[in-house]
Amino acid sequence: MPNAVSPTQRLLTADDLTALLAERFGLAAVHCGQLSGGTFAAVWRATLDDGRDVVVKVGPPAGVPLLRYEQGVIAAEARYYRTVGAATPHVPVPPVLHADDDVVVVGLLPGRPLTELPGEDAETVREQLGVALRHLHTVTGGHFGYDGAGRASGTTWRDAFTAMTADLLADAADWGVPLPVPAEEILATVDRHGDALDEVERPALVHFDLWDGNVLCDGTRLTGLVDGERYFWGDPLYDFVSPAIGRRMEELPEHPVLRGYYGGPGPHTFTATQRRRLMLYRLQFDILLLAEMPSRGMVGDEARERHEWVTPRLLADHQDLGRPATV
Repeated sequence: MPNAVSPTQRLLTADDLTALLAERFGLAAVHCGQLSGGTFAAVWRATLDDGRDVVVKVGPPAGVPLLRYEQGVIAAEARYYRTVGAATPHVPVPPVLHADDDVVVVGLLPGRPLTELPGEDAETVREQLGVALRHLHTVTGGHFGYDGAGRASGTTWRDAFTAMTADLLADAADWGVPLPVPAEEILATVDRHGDALDEVERPALVHFDLWDGNVLCDGTRLTGLVDGERYFWGDPLYDFVSPAIGRRMEELPEHPVLRGYYGGPGPHTFTATQRRRLMLYRLQFDILLLAEMPSRGMVGDEARERHEWVTPRLLADHQDLGRPATV
């Protein structure tokens, strides 16, 4: 039976997917099944008649309301994989086999999500994630922010980050999502800390969404960074937010991601200005977690639980950003 967990996920059957692959790309699938884990696109695994195992990501149905930054993200995912694959072979990403505006077909990588790996083994993979991020962040773009028409960007990181934040606040307003801090206060906070954002002068490639479910491993070997459709060009520090969701990376000086990133044991510390930027990034990230709830069909207890989980963190970072800034 078709299975979707949010309005953005297209309802497909195995026959639908088989027909789609044949029509779009001339591919013949002999077996396919839906994968779980995401809440935006429909994701399937398929075996082709030539023996290749692939992952197929299909974008939302036409006309389904999306957040502003989500416009064109399926095509963006293909661009991310191609960019990383061409620029840094040290970072494992799947090869893009076929892609168009709302379907991408990639090779299946070995391994399973880091969410399934126990304690010490997971720490080993996280250290390798830090090494991979160090290589990923050497890739430089021609502007800051997202790529693609109509998505937030800018010639400076301050401009791009402000536009990205403003779009999320507008999304929250459009969907009627209550925020614990008024939008004008959030934008004023971003503006007040613009000097910290101005420290970022090179638009590095940022994955953005590296929670454990998007990190693949085979045993204790890192095998893939997937779901890169939300990538943008900006501050490498932003990639320290999602690997430590619910915590503050600057308060975890021995974190294995930092150990891998900086090439040795800690403690690894951040400057006061870097700490301000990390607070700004978490603030924006938490706004996203709230703003996206209606588009994902999150209502009732599920929405309440996320709001109760996110709100204290958002308020804590906003409060700390309100303290006198130090350099």
